[in-house]
Amino acid sequence: MASRRLESSAGLTTFDFGAQYFTVRDMGFFEQVQQWLAKGIAASWPLPRADAFVGVPTMNEVIRDLSSRHKVTYSALVKGLVRHGNQWQLICDGHAHDSFDGIVLALPAEQTAPILTLHDFDLAKAALFARSQPCWAGMFVFDRELSTTEDVIRDCEIIVWAARNNAKPGRSGPNGWIVQASPKWSAAHLELSPETVGALLLEALADEIGAAVPTPIASSIHRWRYALSAGTGLGCLWNPALQIGACGDWLIGPRVECAWLSGRRLAERMVAAPSIAAE
Repeated sequence: MASRRLESSAGLTTFDFGAQYFTVRDMGFFEQVQQWLAKGIAASWPLPRADAFVGVPTMNEVIRDLSSRHKVTYSALVKGLVRHGNQWQLICDGHAHDSFDGIVLALPAEQTAPILTLHDFDLAKAALFARSQPCWAGMFVFDRELSTTEDVIRDCEIIVWAARNNAKPGRSGPNGWIVQASPKWSAAHLELSPETVGALLLEALADEIGAAVPTPIASSIHRWRYALSAGTGLGCLWNPALQIGACGDWLIGPRVECAWLSGRRLAERMVAAPSIAAE
């Protein structure tokens, strides 16, 4: 549920360049979404499908709300974990930081596996066999509207999703489009430069709308190497003896709701298992 601010000569545009919307099936998640709706940080967006919702004014607004009750450290590159007695320490830039009773890895399977392997190989096996598909995402700001009446383009040969940014509730600012490539195309072009990918995505967008696309006045290209999970159906991973576990959509399925459910299920297991450090 990532969002990025992009400045241009026409002003500021904020793009949702990860998940484009979320749906609700589980009753627990339904209750959570109702709270977001009541706060005005989520809204219905029936354009892609009748039961779709988005964060307002950006998709990451609901993440900001969830994290607001916690002490969060941002922009810290964690390179490893060290176990000292009943405590964990994070290794950041070669130095150990703080001590923690428990550790949760909320990462893609491919990034979870090498960390878990060093501490609990049985848990790590679930991540080792999980695989994600990539996605190239292009964010483009134009100085005028595109020659199309469509606000959403989807499931084409190259483009899996493209949308006019201001078609979503609560969005404003210059005319921007998000263009996401299909997993197959992204995998075949994974190592191309962002500049090359951006040009190809613009060409594909022009082909789909049947008209030339103006040169963007601002753009940003992002490679999601681990974008779409297949889902393992495990729910979550937790070792109560070591107080280490993992959660994420890859443990259930490739939807925002699945990531939320995985985190909730892990939290329930953590609460049910007493902390060794507290005994």
